[in-house]
Amino acid sequence: MSRIGKKPVQLPAGVKVEVKDNLVTVSSADGKKKLCQEFNHVTVTVGPKEVVVVRNAETREARAAHGLYRSLIQNMVTGVSAGYAKTLDIEGAGYKVELKGQTLVLTVGYTFPREFKVPAGINLETPSANRIVVSGIDKQLVGQTAATLRGIRPADPYRGKGIRFMGEKVITKVAKGKGKK
Repeated sequence: MSRIGKKPVQLPAGVKVEVKDNLVTVSSADGKKKLCQEFNHVTVTVGPKEVVVVRNAETREARAAHGLYRSLIQNMVTGVSAGYAKTLDIEGAGYKVELKGQTLVLTVGYTFPREFKVPAGINLETPSANRIVVSGIDKQLVGQTAATLRGIRPADPYRGKGIRFMGEKVITKVAKGKGKK
């Protein structure tokens, strides 16, 4: 039995969960925030204060899906109630970022500034010229957006310049010395 799958998902106040056919819909009390997820191989039961996921059979697919769908539902509940955020730091002389409408303009050492269009469901903030805050209700979309932004100019292993997650340790290598044989 999956240790993660058998734990019920606790529902905070103001979060509604509906199950119809093979679709779970998690929404906020006002209905403005809404996430949906299809599921297979499991049965989802909604109680007054919790959601329980039970597998339909003891097949390999059902055992694999049990903990997965429970975690996905938990992420949806957390996203609708509190949301997710990732912070990126930009290191380097002359490196900066600015938000122009729905486009993020990154000046990170290339000949021309890189432009990044903000995907739907994501909020980007630039509290300073060297910091980006990616937030939203969908955990996967927030993480993917942050990883895409980091991929524009990953931290250089020799000088440490580039885009990195807040708190990420960049291990710098020693550059090749001159005059050594």
